[in-house]
Amino acid sequence: MSVFINRDTRLLVQGITGRDGSFHTKQMVEYGTRVVAGVTPGKGGQQFDAVGPDGKAAGVPIFNTVSSAVQATGANASVIYVPPAFAADAIMEAAAAGVALIVCITEGVPVLDMTRVYPFVKERGVRLLGPNCPGLISPGESKVGIIPGRICTPGPVGVVSRSGTLTYEVVYQLTRAGIGQTTCVGIGGDPINGTNFIDCLEAFERDPATKAVAMMGEIGGTDEQDAARYVRDHMKKPVVGFIAGQTAPPGRRMGHAGAIISGSAGTAAEKIEAFEQCGIGVARRPIDFVELIKARLK
Repeated sequence: MSVFINRDTRLLVQGITGRDGSFHTKQMVEYGTRVVAGVTPGKGGQQFDAVGPDGKAAGVPIFNTVSSAVQATGANASVIYVPPAFAADAIMEAAAAGVALIVCITEGVPVLDMTRVYPFVKERGVRLLGPNCPGLISPGESKVGIIPGRICTPGPVGVVSRSGTLTYEVVYQLTRAGIGQTTCVGIGGDPINGTNFIDCLEAFERDPATKAVAMMGEIGGTDEQDAARYVRDHMKKPVVGFIAGQTAPPGRRMGHAGAIISGSAGTAAEKIEAFEQCGIGVARRPIDFVELIKARLK
């Protein structure tokens, strides 16, 4: 099984004719994702050409608006590849059209924009993943976003991470060791995002196919500490965690907008201590996930 997406997910792509949107749409269609529509204002009525996993042509119809795409195709998920200045409006357009899952890949979305977007999607019961995230993949079923399908394989481990490239590294190491994944989720590293660690941990705890969880955090904020307490109080499945940025100097933002230490809150040491106190196995290096997960799957 999987969480959030599966082979029945009907995906539309906002910004399908742009550079990133067109490239990754072809990758998603080739992987086997059911991409049923694209949206680019002014290009409605055209078709986006891609090739499916069987090598056959798979044309994707393009619409001017999300609402018209949803009405015509029954799309229930959206992935967004539009410039930062337009990303907030794209998210709210999808939410207003009744899309159940919105994945925003766009990096650099202003925090002030997200203060408007967050309550808008929550009021409508919509799940937002991102912004500034790599998306998610359920190996062998569906891929929404930019996670490379070739490094993933079906199996019993759920993966959730704030870092896109760290997600790729850990998934690759697990796959090399013969440990597959149920779903790999990149939640993004911005200060305000739509889906957090606890949302994913809750979903993995409910998923009968997920037997263990790999969680990758980083410095900044207290999301990892909150997640650790959730694991202690509500999860029976084993969790292994890693914190990126262990050598970062205090007060220095490292890569993600949310990765900044304020006083003693948000340091790697504090997060690692929270993991250890709450029964989460701690990986000191990404490759350590392999042995730690193996031990917990026995």
